Amino acid sequence: MKNDCKIKIIIAALSAALCVTSCAPVPSDNGHGEEASANEQASEIMQETVSSAVDFEHELDSYVPKKDHYNFYFTYKTVHPWWDAVALGMEEAQRQFLEKGVTVTYEYMAPEGASAEDQTQRLYEAEKQNFDVIGVDVADEEIISPILDEMIENGTKVMTFSSSDAKDGCKRIAYVGNTHNYQDGADLTEALCEKLDYKGKVAILVGSVGAPCHEDRARGARDTIAKYGDMEIVATEYDMDSVDLAYDLTLKILKDCPDLDGIVCCNMSNPVGAARAVTETESDAVIVGMDHDVEALRYLHDGVIYCLGVQDCYSIGYDTIQVAVKIADGNLPGELFPEKTDEITTVIYQEDAALMLELLYGDIL
Repeated sequence: MKNDCKIKIIIAALSAALCVTSCAPVPSDNGHGEEASANEQASEIMQETVSSAVDFEHELDSYVPKKDHYNFYFTYKTVHPWWDAVALGMEEAQRQFLEKGVTVTYEYMAPEGASAEDQTQRLYEAEKQNFDVIGVDVADEEIISPILDEMIENGTKVMTFSSSDAKDGCKRIAYVGNTHNYQDGADLTEALCEKLDYKGKVAILVGSVGAPCHEDRARGARDTIAKYGDMEIVATEYDMDSVDLAYDLTLKILKDCPDLDGIVCCNMSNPVGAARAVTETESDAVIVGMDHDVEALRYLHDGVIYCLGVQDCYSIGYDTIQVAVKIADGNLPGELFPEKTDEITTVIYQEDAALMLELLYGDIL
């Protein structure tokens, strides 16, 4: 019931935001017509950027399920608001299937802290039960990928979803989520480099050890910084998806390198921890990072964070359920669904923060 309310609030906020775009009054020409026109055009671009970052408008395709009930198991890296947003998309797909007479039930489980060992145990336990499909947001590709291969060989239908796919060559059936984590890391770091005039000392907060999405973003960051001779990586730390640990690590980095110029944050938790530390120490370090945490968006609005790469979690969740139904029916990647369903990331800046806060949280600044 609580999540149903969240969906209604989010959709209402989206409608309001779109109304602002389409129904805003046109100011009269007071002698500054060209300037007003340029401002209006910039505002329209900003609103389009934000409203297209998360797609709440989904309808099931024409595929007719072969059963009237499906039962899935999904496990992900760690309990965190990022996966709560994915769950909202899952619930909407579940609701639409129910309207068509198809009941979709699922377990959506994760540990309190990211752990490949914990995920291994969960997968072995789930395999003993009669789930139609098991979905995995991979905690560590080196450890988990062979387990997924083993499950497939045992006849279990396995897919991956969210932000972390299995290792290349894994036998998992399909993946729904972010297929461009390396590029996200490179894009955010390029924005940072440009902001710093391509010179300075930079730290990287990665996230969880072995998590493909975090490692790929960090690799994109390192490769981008390596292009510029006057830029240097002075620290790389793993915060294990913990805001508190990211805060502590940033304080340590700033103590060791008080003239730090920038921080690249590779998950949703570490921009918040880094921003808290930078604010507390009054550092001038420029922060770039991932996703839509409400506190991170407020730091973005205040200029503490320079930019954020926002993933479309809602679409990830929705598409995961729709693909899982097709996999459960024995379909393989092809015409009905691709091997990898790619979801978008949108980089937003300070001028986008207020609208994004209103769109996602109904938070009007």
